[in-house]
Amino acid sequence: MNRATLIVNPFASGVTEERLAAVERELRRRAELTVILTERPEHATDLARGLERSDAVYVFGGDGLLNEVLNGLGKDAVVGVLPGGRTNVVARALGVPLDPASAVSALTAAPPLRISLGRANGRRFAFAAGIGFDAELVRRIDRLGRRGDGRRPGDLAFTWEAAKLLAGRRGRYQPALEIEGFGRAAFALVANGYPYSYAGRRPLRIAPHARFELGLDLVAPQRLAPRAIPRFVGYAFRGGGEVAKDVFYGHDLDRIEMRCDRPMPLQVDGEDLGDSDSVIFQAERDAVSILAPGAGTLRV
Repeated sequence: MNRATLIVNPFASGVTEERLAAVERELRRRAELTVILTERPEHATDLARGLERSDAVYVFGGDGLLNEVLNGLGKDAVVGVLPGGRTNVVARALGVPLDPASAVSALTAAPPLRISLGRANGRRFAFAAGIGFDAELVRRIDRLGRRGDGRRPGDLAFTWEAAKLLAGRRGRYQPALEIEGFGRAAFALVANGYPYSYAGRRPLRIAPHARFELGLDLVAPQRLAPRAIPRFVGYAFRGGGEVAKDVFYGHDLDRIEMRCDRPMPLQVDGEDLGDSDSVIFQAERDAVSILAPGAGTLRV
């Protein structure tokens, strides 16, 4: 029988005792299973470093837990993502059912897909990273504090904080960083897959050509003014591959180097990495295998 490890964040939005019991039952039918619950931030990274002997590592939590696990796994790892967070970007992009027990059945029958990972100053990320606007938004949400059960605020809080962030700047972002080989930009979004994220049920199609199997895609507005906001929002939700003269684009890149005029917030997979005055984004190609029920149909 195959050996599998299940890493669980018991504080994730979609993790309950009942759902965890159902996931365990389904996995034990198919593998010799070890279950580990995380106890603190970054704990999953430490746990993942010792899992070379597992045939598969299943992650039951949100995108933050997956990020931690990926930062501890080696090249030969096979990962299965069980949606237990609020947004579940990677699980949804890979075609994993949102019901955790159903997800087990889909994942254990799914082929492994070799994917790339991104790195931001050495920290791995699975789907997206950013410096400036979206990282500042992540930080604002974290400052609201997690609820008593450890779960993050919902989509309404994200929308409200984004509106307040733009209002506080009067809808204006001036050039604040230099992207080597491109020029000066207000902020930068770096995608390792598609979609970039989700707003509720709607995918954010910011980098519609990005794919998990390729390198990194860059989208960096040179500046932002109030009259341009509706246009950028339209780009994000339509994702028709529109090209604007006031936005820098890059596709399937191996390296993106940026220098900031002052330290700016940096995020990867929705996790705040603090302020950085320079960032090197790198594509780590053929980095890990991930179980993908929707392989071949990953476009949203």
